[in-house]
Amino acid sequence: MTVVGLDDTDSRKRGMCTTYAAHEIAERLRRAGATVSRLLLVRLNPAVEYKTRGNAALAIHTDCDPDRAFAVARERLESLAETADDRTHPGLVVADHGPDETPDDVSAFARQAIRTHLERADATTLIDRHGYRAWHAGNGRGRIGALAAIGAWRALEDWTAEHISYREPERWGTPRDVDHDSVFAAADWGYPTVWDTVDRGEDDSVCVPHTPGPILYGIRGDDAETVRRVADRIESEPVASSQLFVTNQGTDVHLRDGRLETVRDGHAYRVDGRVASEPETRQGGHVFVTLDGRDGSRGADDDDRADGSRSEEPPTLECAAFEPTKRFRDRVRALRVGDRITACGEVSRGTLKLEKFAVRDLVTTERVTPTCPDCERTMESAGRNQGYRCRDCGTSTAEKATAALERDLEEGWYEVPPCARRHIAKPLVRGGFDAPTHPER
Repeated sequence: MTVVGLDDTDSRKRGMCTTYAAHEIAERLRRAGATVSRLLLVRLNPAVEYKTRGNAALAIHTDCDPDRAFAVARERLESLAETADDRTHPGLVVADHGPDETPDDVSAFARQAIRTHLERADATTLIDRHGYRAWHAGNGRGRIGALAAIGAWRALEDWTAEHISYREPERWGTPRDVDHDSVFAAADWGYPTVWDTVDRGEDDSVCVPHTPGPILYGIRGDDAETVRRVADRIESEPVASSQLFVTNQGTDVHLRDGRLETVRDGHAYRVDGRVASEPETRQGGHVFVTLDGRDGSRGADDDDRADGSRSEEPPTLECAAFEPTKRFRDRVRALRVGDRITACGEVSRGTLKLEKFAVRDLVTTERVTPTCPDCERTMESAGRNQGYRCRDCGTSTAEKATAALERDLEEGWYEVPPCARRHIAKPLVRGGFDAPTHPER
C-alpha cells in the first residue's frame, strides 16, 4: 500500500482547490491500473494564520507503486497548484506503507497539526526519518499538511463524508448555476443524516461556494451513500466529475479541554466559566461577553472579605460572537451575569471566538428594589446600609426582594448557524453532546 499526502495548492484570489488536485491524482492513478481505496479530506488547525478558508490537507490511499504514485502526483501538482500566488507553497509526501501501518510519531504529528502550530522543520525531520518521498514548491510549507494527512487515518476515530461535484474547467471563475429550490428540497430529504447543506434562517445554499475554484457544490453528512444521493437530487449546470471524501469535518476534533487561566492564542478550546459581564454589542454588530472562573453559585457580594478587603481576582476570558454568526448573537445577548456555561472556540488576541456554547446553569431570580406591601409602590433607599422604606406608608425592609426572572434560554447547547460554521466544527444535529441540544438548520 501507498499513502499520498498533499497540501497548499489553492489561492484565496486565483482559486483552485486541493480536493480537486487530489481527485485528479486519484483519477490518473486509476487510469494507470491502480486501486484507490479512499481519499481523506483532513481539516487542520483552523487558527493557522496562513491558511486558506478551510485549511484542508488531502491523502490518497492506493495500492500503486510508491515511485509511480510520486511521479503522477508531482506532475499533477506542478500543473495545478496556483504557485503564481506568493502565499501558495504546495507540498507532496508519499509513504510506502498502508494507512494502518503509519508510525506512531507521524500519527502524533497529525493530531498536533489539528490542534496546534507546527514548523516546516517538524515535518522534514519526520520525512527524513522514515524515508518518505517528498516534493515542494515555494517555501515548502505544504509538506506540513501533506504529512499530517498521511498520519490522520491512524490518529483519528470520528469520520464523516463529503461528496464534492466539480465544474467544467471553462466555467471556473464564472457565477455558478445551481437551482436554489432543488438544493433546499434535497437538504430536507437528507436531513439529519446530511447536514449544513443550507441555512434556512438566512435562505442560503451553504453547500455552494462563492470562490473562483472548481467546486460546484459539496454535500456533507454521516453516511457516504446518503450524501451522494442528496447531490444527485440537485439541479445545476453540468457536473464535470465528482468525488467522495472521508473527512474529519463536523467532528470538533480541533477542540481541547482548557481552563480560563491557561488558554493561548492560536488554539481552540472548551472552557467552563461564569458570565461576569452583561453582553455588549459593539461597532459592527459583534457581541462580547466576559467569563470568569468563579463558581456560579456564589453571590454578587462574595468578592468582599469580612475585613473589607477584596478577594483575589478570578481569571477572565473575553468571548465574542462576531457579526457573521447572525442569529447566534441573540443567544449570546440572552446570557446574564451569573449564568454558568461551557464555551467552545478558537482563541485569538485573547478573545475566544464562539462556535457553540452550553448553558449549564441559568440565573432564574434577580434582586430588585422591594415593593411596599400596603400601597404596592416601589420603596426607596433609606440610606447606605439602612435598607428600604416607603415614604408614604412608613413601611420598611432590610434588604432587596427576590423576583423570578424570565429567560429566553434553556439549559443545553447552542451553536452558530450553518452559514457561519467552520468545516471542522461539529453540528449539534450529529448528537453525542452531554446536554440537550438546540440545533440550527
